[in-house]
Amino acid sequence: MQITDWLNTKLGQDIWEKKYRHNNETFEQWLDRVSGGNKEIRQLIIEKKFIFGGRILANRGLHKECRKITFSNCYVIAPPEDSIESIFDCAKKLARTYSYGGGCGVDISKLAPRGAKINNAAKQTSGSTSFMDLYSLVTELIGQSGRRGALMISIDCTHPDLEEFINIKSDLNKVTKANISVRINDDFIEAIKQDEDWELTYTRKETNETIKKVVSARKLFKKLAEMNWDYAEPGMINWSRICNWTLLSGYDNFKFAGLNPCAEQPLPAGGSCLLGSINLSEFVINPFTVTARFDFDEFKKTVKKGVIALNEVLHEGLPLHPLEEQRESVNNWRQIGLGICGWHDCLIKLGERYGSERSLQLGSLIAKCMINHAIESSANLTDTYGQYPKYNKESLFKSRFFQENITDEVKKIVEEKGLANGQLLTIAPTGSIGTMLGVSTGIEPIYKVDYIRKTESLHGEDTYYKVYTPIIEEYMELTNESTLPDFINCAMNLNYKERIEMQAVWQRYIDASISSTVNLPENTTVNDIENLYMLAWERGLKGVTVYRDGCERKGILSKNKTMEEKKENCLTWGTTLVATDDLIGRKKKIMTGCGSLHVQGWFDPVTGNMMELYLSKGSRGGCLSWMVSNSRIISAALRSGTNFNYIVDQLKSAPACVSYAVRTATKKDTSPGNSCPSAVANALMEMQKDIYEELFDYEEEESDVEVKTETRNMCPECGTELQYQNGCHSCSNCSWNRCE
Repeated sequence: MQITDWLNTKLGQDIWEKKYRHNNETFEQWLDRVSGGNKEIRQLIIEKKFIFGGRILANRGLHKECRKITFSNCYVIAPPEDSIESIFDCAKKLARTYSYGGGCGVDISKLAPRGAKINNAAKQTSGSTSFMDLYSLVTELIGQSGRRGALMISIDCTHPDLEEFINIKSDLNKVTKANISVRINDDFIEAIKQDEDWELTYTRKETNETIKKVVSARKLFKKLAEMNWDYAEPGMINWSRICNWTLLSGYDNFKFAGLNPCAEQPLPAGGSCLLGSINLSEFVINPFTVTARFDFDEFKKTVKKGVIALNEVLHEGLPLHPLEEQRESVNNWRQIGLGICGWHDCLIKLGERYGSERSLQLGSLIAKCMINHAIESSANLTDTYGQYPKYNKESLFKSRFFQENITDEVKKIVEEKGLANGQLLTIAPTGSIGTMLGVSTGIEPIYKVDYIRKTESLHGEDTYYKVYTPIIEEYMELTNESTLPDFINCAMNLNYKERIEMQAVWQRYIDASISSTVNLPENTTVNDIENLYMLAWERGLKGVTVYRDGCERKGILSKNKTMEEKKENCLTWGTTLVATDDLIGRKKKIMTGCGSLHVQGWFDPVTGNMMELYLSKGSRGGCLSWMVSNSRIISAALRSGTNFNYIVDQLKSAPACVSYAVRTATKKDTSPGNSCPSAVANALMEMQKDIYEELFDYEEEESDVEVKTETRNMCPECGTELQYQNGCHSCSNCSWNRCE
C-alpha cells in the first residue's frame, strides 16, 4: 500500500511527509513503526478509524536509534515556588521537555505579586507576570525538528496580578510563544452574578506579608471578555469543574497542577498524557442517505482497541520521559487520552445539522458509550498491567463522575478488577491529524464550507479557484447536487449557544477536558462574549476559548487583501523599481543586545510605501557587515514588490537572541523585540504607520491605515485564508501553521 492510496489529497500527503514520516520510510514501514506490532490497530489506521496523536506518529520506535524523544504530546510542569531558584528550575524543566518534543503547561499562581517585599537587592518583586516572557523565550529557543514547543501559562482568579495577567497580551510583543488562561472558580462566578467585590490576595511565606486588592468582580469579568473580543486571550478555565468532575475527584492524595497547551488535559505535577483519536466519520453506514446510521457495534470495539493501544504505548514509553518526576507521575496515575475527530463529518453523513437537538442527543449517546467501554477495557487490562499504583477503590467510587456516568454492569467489573488508568478520555484539537485525514477536528464544526486556493498557472500568473472542504466535496459528488441543504452549516454561521450545548453534552462523559475554540463573527459584541462564558459555566464546560473574526490577534500573521489588490500590487517577475530622489525619510534609534542601532527608512511620497532601508550601528551596536547586507537585501525586496508585512513577518521569525534576553533582564533598556531582526521589524512598522498618518487623513481613513499597517489573516506561504483554533493559525491549503 502506498501513501497515495491512503491519503487522496496533496495536503494530507504533505502533512504526513513533513510531520510524521521518518527518514524516507515507506508507508508500510511507517504503519509497522507506529502500530508497534499491534495488527488490529494497524488495520484501524489503514481504515482511518483510529489515529495516534502526533508525537506517537512521529516518534514511536525512534528511541531504538538512541534518539531522545517522548511519545507524549503534553506535560504539566510542577508550578514554580516563590524563589528565584524554583523559577529558573522551571525554565530548565521546560527546556528539557521541549528538547524531547513535548508541549508544556505551567501555573504561576504561587509566585509573589508585583510589589511584594523580598530580601535581596531588588527589595520588591517584579511580579508573577514578569517571568512569563522568560518561559515564552525558552519555548521559542528550543526547536523540535522544524516545530516550536507549545506552552500554556495559567494563573488563579484570586492572584493580585490577575488584572496585569489579563491585559498582558494587548502588547503584541509580549509572551508571544504561549497561550494563557485564567483559572476561574465557583465563588468568582457567584460574585459576578451578585455584582459583588472580589478580593485578590496573596501571602508570601518568607516575609509573612499579605497583599490584597479589592476589585469589582463584574468589571474584572468584563475586562476578560474585552480582551477576548479583541485579542482572543486569555482563555477561561473552569477550575472548580476540572477538580470536581473527574475519575480522580474522590482522591485525597491527588491534585491537578495545571493544563497542557490546548487545555484539553488537566494534569498533576509532572503528569503527561498520550493521545489517540477515533475518527467518527468512518462509523456511518449508508452515508448521505435516508437509511444512514451510526455503527455503535464497530465503535465499541474500536474504543476498547484504542485503550489497549494507548496502554501499550504508555508502558513502552515510561523510561523515555525527559524528567524523573515525569516518569514517576506517569507511572503512578497512568493517564491516557482517547478522543475523537470527524464529528461534524459524521453528522453531515447522517444528515444532521451541527447543534440541532438530534445532533446533541446523538453526541450524548456516543460519548456515554465511549466512556463506559473505555473504562471496561481499562478494567480488563489490569490482568496485563495491574491497577495503576495510586488506585483506590473507595476513592474512585466516591467520584460523582463515576457514580453518574458508569452503568451498573461496568461498575461491577471495576469493583472486581480496578482500573489500569487514572484518566481515560480527552478531546484534543487534532488539528494536524484531522487535516491529514481530511476530516473536521475534535468536536469542532467545519470552519468553512469552501475556501480560496491559489496556484501558479503555466503562464506564470497566480490563479485562484474555489475548493470545497473534503466532506462537502464528497457530499456534492455522491448526491450530484449543486446547492447545499440547510443541515450543512459551519463555524461562522453557527449560533454560539448551539456550539456551547454541543460541547456540554460531550463534556459530561469526558473525564479530562476538551480543547475548544468558539469561532465568532466580526459583529460579535463584548456582551455576547460575557454571555457565552456564563453559558459555558452553567453547562459545565471545563474550559473555552473564543476567537472573533477580525480581532486584533488576527493581525499578527498575514495580510487580508483581495485578489484584485494582490494582482494590482504585483510586479512582473524580475522587475525592480528605482528609488527616486523625492523619498521621505524617517529615522529611529533602537537598543539591541549589542548596543544602539540606527534605522533609517525612506518612503514613497505618493503611496507612503517603504522603498529603502539603511541600518547603521552606534559605537557598540553589532555587526556592520550584517547591517549593510541586510539593508540592501530588504531594500531590493521592497522595490521588487515583496509585501511589506511579509518582510516584517520574516524578520520577526528570526530566532531569539541570548544577548538580547540578557540585556533585557539586566539593563531593561532594549527596544521591543527579542533579537536585532525583530527589533528592526518593530521599528519599521512604527515608521510605516507614522508615514501613513502624515500622508493620509488618519481619522477619516483609519480603517484603510490599519489595513496597510497590520498583517491580516492570509497564509504567508500560499495566500489562502488562515483558520484559527486553540491558539494556532493554520492553512488548509499548504499545511503552514503557527501557534502563539
